[in-house]
Amino acid sequence: MNLKRQFNSSVRAFLVSLISVSAFAQATGNLKGKIIDQITKQPIIGANILLANTSLGAATDTSGVFEVNRIPAGNYSVTISSVGYQTRKITDIIINVSKTYYSEFELLEETNKLQEVSVRVYKGEVNPLTPVSTFLMSREEIFRNPGAQGDIMRALAVLPGVTSSGSQFSAIAARGQGTQDNIYMVDDMPMFTLAHLEAEGFNSGFNDPNGGRFSIFAPKIIDNVTFQNGGFDATNGRRSSSYLSLGIKEGNKATWSLSGQFDLLGATLVADGPLSKKTSVFASARYQNFAALTNLLNVSSVGSISFGDYLIKTTTELNKKNKLSFVVMVNPERPYRNIDDVSSGVNINEDNSAGSLLFNHKGSKTLVGLNLRTLLSSNSYWKNVLYYRSSTVNNNFGRYTPSLDAEGTIINPRFGHFENDLRHITNNQQEIGYRSIYTKRYNKLTLTAGVDAMVVNLEYERRLKRTDTLFTFRSTDIRPNPNQFYQVLVPSLFNTSYNNSAFNGAGYVSFSWQLTDKITLNPGVRFDYFGFNEAAHISPRLSGSIALNDKQSVNFASGLYFQDIAYSDVASQSNGTHLKNEEAFHNILGYKVQFSPDLKFVAEGWHKQFFYMIVQPNRVQSQLNNEGDGYAYGADFNLIKRLSRKYFGQIGYSYMVSKRNDNNGQGEYDYTFSVPHTFTALASYKPSDKWLFSAKFRYSTGRPTDAYIVHENVLNNATSPTYSQEITTINANRFPDYIALDVRVDYYKQMRAGTFSAFLDIANFNQRFNVANEVFVPQTGRVFNIGLGVFPTFGIRFEI
Repeated sequence: MNLKRQFNSSVRAFLVSLISVSAFAQATGNLKGKIIDQITKQPIIGANILLANTSLGAATDTSGVFEVNRIPAGNYSVTISSVGYQTRKITDIIINVSKTYYSEFELLEETNKLQEVSVRVYKGEVNPLTPVSTFLMSREEIFRNPGAQGDIMRALAVLPGVTSSGSQFSAIAARGQGTQDNIYMVDDMPMFTLAHLEAEGFNSGFNDPNGGRFSIFAPKIIDNVTFQNGGFDATNGRRSSSYLSLGIKEGNKATWSLSGQFDLLGATLVADGPLSKKTSVFASARYQNFAALTNLLNVSSVGSISFGDYLIKTTTELNKKNKLSFVVMVNPERPYRNIDDVSSGVNINEDNSAGSLLFNHKGSKTLVGLNLRTLLSSNSYWKNVLYYRSSTVNNNFGRYTPSLDAEGTIINPRFGHFENDLRHITNNQQEIGYRSIYTKRYNKLTLTAGVDAMVVNLEYERRLKRTDTLFTFRSTDIRPNPNQFYQVLVPSLFNTSYNNSAFNGAGYVSFSWQLTDKITLNPGVRFDYFGFNEAAHISPRLSGSIALNDKQSVNFASGLYFQDIAYSDVASQSNGTHLKNEEAFHNILGYKVQFSPDLKFVAEGWHKQFFYMIVQPNRVQSQLNNEGDGYAYGADFNLIKRLSRKYFGQIGYSYMVSKRNDNNGQGEYDYTFSVPHTFTALASYKPSDKWLFSAKFRYSTGRPTDAYIVHENVLNNATSPTYSQEITTINANRFPDYIALDVRVDYYKQMRAGTFSAFLDIANFNQRFNVANEVFVPQTGRVFNIGLGVFPTFGIRFEI
C-alpha cells in the first residue's frame, strides 16, 4: 500500500514537473547576437552579456557570438561589458515566446583610464572620433518620442541647436542653416531627402524652406541614429550644416517575426527572419492615405494625399571576414487637388486648405545599394559601397478664381477661370555612386581614408503656359513701372530646360591620434570636385578632446565646409550661369560631464561664417548669383538621461542668432531659421512592462517673417478688386512664439502569440495653433496662417 502510494505520488510529481517544464519551455524565448569593436568591426572575444534582474547571461565565443536560451518572455535590459571597452546598456529587449531576439552590438574602447577607473557609458558617448555635437538615438527612443509619431526628423527636433518648422514638417534646420543643408546617409549611402512632399516638387514652382512633411521611414525601421550638429570630420562632405547617419535594422538571423501597425492614415507591415544559414531579410511596407483623416476633421478641400514606403534589406555573412548588405527602397507619393475638391461655404481667409492653389503631383524616391564590409586584419577593415539613387518629380500647378462674399466665403469655386496646368515642373535626378573607405587602428592612432565617385544625371524642365501675375512681390524686385504693384511672370523669364550629366568625386583622410591619456586630436582633410561647375575644393578640419578627469572633458572642432549647388539650382540657370559652391567655416567649443552611465550634461558654444551664399535677385527670374554672405552663432545646453528601464528624459536650452546679407543695398537680415531662444523638456516613464507615459514640451521664439504693406485694387477693377502684398523688409517681423505640449501613452500586452500594443500620440495637446507660414490672399487682401493645432494619432501594433 505504501509502495503504491509512493509510486502514485512519484508519478504525479513527475507529471507535474513535466508539465511545468513544458509550460516553462513554451513561455520562454532566446537572445542571440554578436559583439564587435565599433572602430575596427572585429569580433570581441570573451565579452559578458547579463540580463538585468536575472542570473541569466553568456560570454562571446571566438567569433564574438553569444546565446542566452530559455529566457522567460518579457522586456529586459541587457548590459554588455568587456575588459578595455566602455560598458554598454541596451534597453527594451523584448523576448517573445518561442522566438529568438537577434542583434549585432558594437562596443567602443576605453578612451582613458585615470587612477584605474573606467567610465561606464552608452554606445558612442565617449567616441574620440566625434568629440563635439554628437547625439545618438535608439529605435525605442525615437518611437517613444511624443508628438513625433515614430518620425525620425520630428524626434530630432528636440535636440539642442535644432530648429523645425513646426509639428507638421518632417525636417530639421541645424545651428543657423536650412533644411536643405544637411548630410543624410542611410547604411553609408547618401540620400537626396528623407521626407515626402518636400520643397519644389510639392509647391508652386518656388522652393519651400520648411522642408518635407512626412518621413520616408515607417516607425521602428531605423535601428540606430547618429546626429552631429556641425564640426563633423573629413569623411563626410558635400553639405555644410549637419551630419545624420541612419542604420536600417537587419533581419533576424534566428527566427521569423511579423509585426504591423494600423492607424487613421493606413497600415505598416514588417517581416524579418532568416532566408538561409548565412542570409537574413528585413522587409517593410507602409501605405498612408489621408482620406479618413480629412473626412474626420472636415477638411476635404485640402485635396488627396497618399504615399507609400517600401523597403527590403538582406544581410549575408559570406564568411568570417566578409559581410554583404543589399538594400532597396522605393518611396512613391501622390498628392493632388483639383477644382472638384473645392467646396462653397468655406472662408479662404480662415481655412488654410481653401486657398486658390490647384496641384497635381507625382513623385518617387528610389535607393538601391550594396555594402560590403571586409575584415582585412585584426585591426583594419575595408568598406565598399555601390549604390543607385533617384528622385523623380512631375508637378502641375494651377489656380482658380472663385466668387466670394464680403467676408471672403466661397460662393462658387467655378465662377471664374480655373486651370490645372498653369505651371509645370519636371525634376528628375539619378546618381550612380561608389564609395571605398579603409580604416586601420594602430597603437594610439586610427586612420580613415577613402574615395567617393559618382555620375549624376539631371533632367529638369520648368514651364509656364502663359503670362501670369504675382500679387506678392519685394520692393527690390525690378518692375517696369514703380506704380505697378504686382509682378508679371512671363514664360521667357520663367521657362528653362536642362538635361546633362556630370562627374562628382571626393577623396579624404582623417586621423584620430591619442597624444596622451587625456588628449586626443582628430586632424583631417577633404578634397571635393563638383562637375557641374568644374570646381575643386580642399577642406581642412580639426577636432579634439581634453579629458579633465574620468568624467569631464573639454571638446572642440574647427573646419571648412563646402556645399554642392542644389541640383535644381544648377538646372534652372537658363542663361548658362555657373554658380559657385557655398562655403561655411565652423568653430565649436564645448564642455561635457558624465555624471553617471546614463546621465550626461553638455554645453557648447559655436560660430559659423558663410561665404558665396546663393541668392535670387528677382522673384520672377530664374537667375541666381553668389552675392550673399552671413554668419551665425549661439550656445547649447543639454542634460540627457538616457533610456533606462523606467525613465528617460532630457532638458535643453539653445540661444542662436543667424544673419544673412544679399549685398543688394538692403543690409543684413534674420535668416529664416534664426530662433534666438528654444527650450525643450522631454520625459518618459514606464511604471511596468504594460504602460508607458511620455510628454514633451517645446518653446521657441517665433520664426522670422517678412514685413509688408497691402495695396488695394491694383488691377483697377472696382467690381472685383484685387489686392497685392509688397514685401518691404525681409524677415523684419516674427511669428508668434511656438509653444507645444505633446503627450503619448502606450499600452503593451504580452501574449503567447506575441506582443500587442496600442498607443495614443497627441501633438499640440495644449490646443495652441502654432503658425509655420503665411499665405497672402489676393481676392481679399488678407493673410491666412498655415500651422497645426491639435493633431491626435491612435494606432495598434502587433509582433508575432
